Amino acid sequence: MDEMLLRELTPAVIGVLTRRGLDFASAEDAVQEALIQATRTWTDDMPSDPKGWLVTVAWRKFLDGHRSEEARREREFRTWAEPPPGPTENADDTLQLFFLCAHPLLSPSSAVALTLRAVAGLTTKQIAEAYLVPESTMAQRISRAKRAVRDVRFEEHGDLSTVRRVLYLVFNEGYTGDVDLASEAIRLTRQLAVLSADEETAGLLALMLLHQARRSARTRPDGSLIPLAEQDRSRWDTTLVAEGVDILQAALARDRLGEFQVHAAIAALHADAQPVEETDWVQIVSWYDELVRITGSAVVQLNRAVAVGEADGAAAGLAALASVDRSVPRYAAAAAHLHEKAGDSQTAAELYVEAARLASSLAERHHLTLCAARIGQHRPGITES
Repeated sequence: MDEMLLRELTPAVIGVLTRRGLDFASAEDAVQEALIQATRTWTDDMPSDPKGWLVTVAWRKFLDGHRSEEARREREFRTWAEPPPGPTENADDTLQLFFLCAHPLLSPSSAVALTLRAVAGLTTKQIAEAYLVPESTMAQRISRAKRAVRDVRFEEHGDLSTVRRVLYLVFNEGYTGDVDLASEAIRLTRQLAVLSADEETAGLLALMLLHQARRSARTRPDGSLIPLAEQDRSRWDTTLVAEGVDILQAALARDRLGEFQVHAAIAALHADAQPVEETDWVQIVSWYDELVRITGSAVVQLNRAVAVGEADGAAAGLAALASVDRSVPRYAAAAAHLHEKAGDSQTAAELYVEAARLASSLAERHHLTLCAARIGQHRPGITES
C-alpha cells in the first residue's frame, strides 16, 4: 500500500466530491473513511485507477451515512443517486483546497490542522501526535475549522500569501511523532509551486530546501542545538542546496522580489560559505535592507543588526540594535551575542541568562544557558570549581 500516493490523491478526490455537490466537510469526512478502507484493502493489490476507486468508495461512504437516516431516505435516494460508471473527473482542485484550508476565517493553528488533514491526507491521530496534543483535542480543532468554512464557496479565489504562511508554519514544526512535518511541508509547497507558478511560492520552496539541507548538522546526539557558525558543513545536503539555489535564481530572474525570495537569498549566501569565515556578510546586510523595506518587521531589523555586527564589527551591530524594540523576540540573545563579540563578557552573560529565561523551547533555553555558563567560566576573577 502506497501511503504517499494516498496523500497525493486526497485533495483531488475531495475536489471531485465537492464538484458533485457535497459541502467541504462532508466530502472531507467521506474521503477520510475511504482512505481508511484503502489502507486495509490495498495491502496486496493496487486498483488500476486508485483515484477512481477512492472517489467511488468515498461517494458510497457519504451515501451510506445519509441513507441511515430514515427520515431522509427517500430524498437522499432521489437527490444523491450514485453517478454511472465512467472516467473520473480530471479537474485538479488542489489549489482551491489550499485556499479553503488557509481561509482568513481560520486561526493559524486551525488552518494548519485543516491543511494537514485535507490537503496532506494525514489522519487526525497523526496530526495530533505531530503537535503533541490529545487526538480528541485535534479532532475538535479540525471540526471547528470545517464548520468555519462550511458556507465558503469552493470556487472562491483565495490568498496565496496566506497559504504560504500556513505552509511555513508547518515546516517550522520540523519532526515530531511519526510524521516529518518539514518534509511534508516541502511536498505540499512543491505542489503549490506547480499549481500557482508564482515566484514567491518558488522562493518559499527554495528557502525550505536550503534550511532542510542543514538539518542533520543542526543538533548534537543529545538534542542540543548547534549554532550555524559551529555546524559541520560537510554534513549539509549539497543536492538540496543546489536545487534550492536553482529554484531561487529562476524566481529572482522574474524581477518580482518578495519576502520569501529574500530570506532564501540570505540562506543561499550562508550555504555558499565553505568555510564559515567566507560568509559574505556585506551582501547579507544588503539583503536584510531589502527585507526591511518589504516588511518593516522589527524581527528583520533585529537580524539585520546581528548581520551588521558581523560585517562591520560589534560596535556597529550594537548601534543598529539600539533602534530595535527590546520586546522583540530573541532581542536579549542578539544583544548578548553582540556584547560578547565586543568583549563585554559581564553584560553578555547577564543577557544570555535573560534570553534563556525567555526562550520558547527547551533546546534553545539549554543552549543559551550554556552560553552564559561558558562566558562566566572565563570572566576575570572567576575560577573553575
